[in-house]
Amino acid sequence: MSADTTQTDELSRVRSNDVPASPSSSSKPLRMRTNTAEIDSTITHPGSVKINVTGAFIVDQDSSSPTNVNGSTNGGSHDTKDIRLPNHTAVVSHIAVDIGGSLAKLVYFSREPKSREPGGRLNFMNFETDRIDDCVEFMKQLKIKQQKLNGSRPGELCVMATGGGAYKYYDKIREALGVDVLREDEMECLIIGLDFFITEIPREVFTYSETDPMHFEEPRSDIYPYLLVNIGSGVSMIKVSGPRAYQRVGGTSLGGGTLWGLLSLLTGSRTFDEMLGMAERGDNAKVDMLVGDIYGTDYGKIGLKSSTIASSFGKVFRMKREAEREAEDSGGLTNGDSDPPSSSQTNPHPSSETKAPPFSAPDISRSLLYAISNNIGQIAYLQSEKHSLSTIYFGGSFIRGHRQTMNTLSYAIKFWSNGEKKAYFLRHEGYLGAVGAFLKRQPRNWGRRGSFEESGGLGLDREYPSPGVG
Repeated sequence: MSADTTQTDELSRVRSNDVPASPSSSSKPLRMRTNTAEIDSTITHPGSVKINVTGAFIVDQDSSSPTNVNGSTNGGSHDTKDIRLPNHTAVVSHIAVDIGGSLAKLVYFSREPKSREPGGRLNFMNFETDRIDDCVEFMKQLKIKQQKLNGSRPGELCVMATGGGAYKYYDKIREALGVDVLREDEMECLIIGLDFFITEIPREVFTYSETDPMHFEEPRSDIYPYLLVNIGSGVSMIKVSGPRAYQRVGGTSLGGGTLWGLLSLLTGSRTFDEMLGMAERGDNAKVDMLVGDIYGTDYGKIGLKSSTIASSFGKVFRMKREAEREAEDSGGLTNGDSDPPSSSQTNPHPSSETKAPPFSAPDISRSLLYAISNNIGQIAYLQSEKHSLSTIYFGGSFIRGHRQTMNTLSYAIKFWSNGEKKAYFLRHEGYLGAVGAFLKRQPRNWGRRGSFEESGGLGLDREYPSPGVG
């Protein structure tokens, strides 16, 4: 999905300096400059950096959206949804990376290139974990360009790392960059990142349906409790009761890695985006058995439409069996025949009788996408019911802004809850952990709404992980 990231209203408000003041700045004018002493202090003590999120907004990709600090992609993909921070002037001397089983997500701050305007932006990149060397090389280039990007000294760069790869690739990153690498808890970073997006960034959180795509929610502070469904290689479902108070309540091993793995076997696709593109073109009705295939119409008594999937891949066996019978009737091979008759003996005009396959790779892709998304949606609903949670956020790199995925998850939550609950999505759904790690370098209460104030204790009420860690 090409998200509409045009921020006309937000941009005009920022440029006119008509920005909402934070509680701490309501009695004095907004400071747009930083003196030399403050910059030096920030470089020496990077943990004291305070991000100014006043007037923050999401921007389109443009000439100032860096595809790479040295002009090449290095195997990475630049996310077009940068976050502009027009009033932040202090130096940021750290980057963050969330390394999962399938993707490594990178977040870093940069000044606006070739611009006299104050502020800067958060940039988002992702790399396939199998190409972690490309990610490390990109971070090395960030270190080299550190002075130009954000005004800090090259040697002061610090890497905040989270996800399983923060441990698996710790030595590789540290040796390649020669900088400190601080490892942060994965679940905690997810919650910190999500809280930031919910409370601080306009036009970030939205609901989705076919009739009303991307209905945006206003940032708000009364966000607890909620359920976070983080869909990565696997799926984690986390109950969040307050700032830093969370519990992993469940999950499933059938996630993005499942889709990626099975479709690579069934279709020969090499990238996740290629698989999603095929799913966009496919027709799952050629593969799935629908309610209409069984009843010939809707099953209105229990609320099932004729298009509802009764059995994922339910038509495949029957079609395969019919094809085998046709092959037998026409003299084709059966169960181990070793010497096939020549085409001149069995079919003098093979092209005129060649039968097209009943379904295609795109049909398979769409069917499997629906199967996994429906499964996740139903489990998420059941967890929300079990823990009395009315708000459900979906995050993780599985979604990718893909409309079929979002529509399936939304429909599942709406159907099983009889319309009482909604599925909420984020435009930066894959970067929750990376942004959370990035923000771990910040002091308490830096957000407009105090979204990172710690509760009485850390509240780290966690379980040992079960299958399906996203």
